[in-house]
Amino acid sequence: MLIDTILKDKGNTVETISDSMTLLEAAKMLDQKRIGAIVAVDASGELCGVLSERDIVRRFARNGEKTVDMTVSQAMTRGVITADPAEDVDTCLGRMTDRRIRHLPIVDGGKLIGIISIGDLVKYKIDSVLAEAEAMEAYIRSG
Repeated sequence: MLIDTILKDKGNTVETISDSMTLLEAAKMLDQKRIGAIVAVDASGELCGVLSERDIVRRFARNGEKTVDMTVSQAMTRGVITADPAEDVDTCLGRMTDRRIRHLPIVDGGKLIGIISIGDLVKYKIDSVLAEAEAMEAYIRSG
């Protein structure tokens, strides 16, 4: 299955945050949206990083209460690893596992069109295995 199919099922809404916002504002947004990571964009709206809960926690561990006034750009992960909507699930799962990341922005023609989590891909794999098992069971019963 292709990533594009998962985006069609999941939806392609992508929450973004300005890289100039504070980490306190970012943490509030993550909490409000009930998400674990958010795509950071620069003043021109271009993807420039991903900020995760883990990034914020690491900054707190290193900088204490000063962290609330730091900007997203000071804590986000740069050099964002992305995927194309035409890639298959296994390729993306491998990339996420190899790079030890849990969120993968989907970019098509330079434009951000969605985001998937490792949970989205694992759910797809589980659903696929269950559907295959049910089909085999039905085939055996029809005998």
